[in-house]
Amino acid sequence: MFLKENLAQAKISLRGRIHRVLYVDIDIHHGDGVEEAFYTTDRVMTVSFHKFGDYFPGTGDVRDIGCGKGKYYSLNVPLDDGIDDESYQSLFKPIIGKVMEVFRPGAVVLQCGADSLSGDRLGCFNLSIKGHAECVKYMRSFNVPLLLLGGGGYTIRNVARCWCYETGVALGIELDDKMPPNEYYEYFGPDYTLHVAPSNMENKNTNQVLDEIRSKLIENLSKLRHAPSVQFQERVPDTEIPEVYGMPHKANTITP
Repeated sequence: MFLKENLAQAKISLRGRIHRVLYVDIDIHHGDGVEEAFYTTDRVMTVSFHKFGDYFPGTGDVRDIGCGKGKYYSLNVPLDDGIDDESYQSLFKPIIGKVMEVFRPGAVVLQCGADSLSGDRLGCFNLSIKGHAECVKYMRSFNVPLLLLGGGGYTIRNVARCWCYETGVALGIELDDKMPPNEYYEYFGPDYTLHVAPSNMENKNTNQVLDEIRSKLIENLSKLRHAPSVQFQERVPDTEIPEVYGMPHKANTITP
């Protein structure tokens, strides 16, 4: 609860200076507290990608869309066990792309909960670290001020791996897979590598269901009026994404 209150307060502070704030949550749990805090406003849009069904906190149906002035400003992407990188990005990129087109936020908050990684002790998704970090890369490509936050994660060595790699992504640096010796080196054996391969668990998210979720959310976003384009203005870039990620992009990123 303390974390949720702090997240909400941070976005309230941002909202005082920036007219529209986008909150994106890739933790395996539904971002229920943040969604509730802004459920009736059109100045903060929340988007949560999460396990839905018999799983804590049990909220986050695709039909939960906000109310009053906030109608259609809450987006929920309910997922099933075993979702992999390809399936996840087939939702994340088109949905977030449409959000950025329609909502045009002045700042983005991305909650990078690592319990959506493959092998998490309490999780049930099958994302690789690179697949998880692809969300950071994509958000960074829009050249909008970006605040990256931690979140859940219960296989601690993989949480460290993930946020180390994503810090590199935020700074435009490609980190070596082989770990250098350090005081915690033995925690990462026997391979001593940054990346961990996904498992062979079944992906219970069928293409048909993914298509239905994507279509429904894109339809909801299409009902919103486009925000004025003034929020996407030229800024002096802090860092540049190397060409290894594709075409170079400029980006402004705020990290903890």
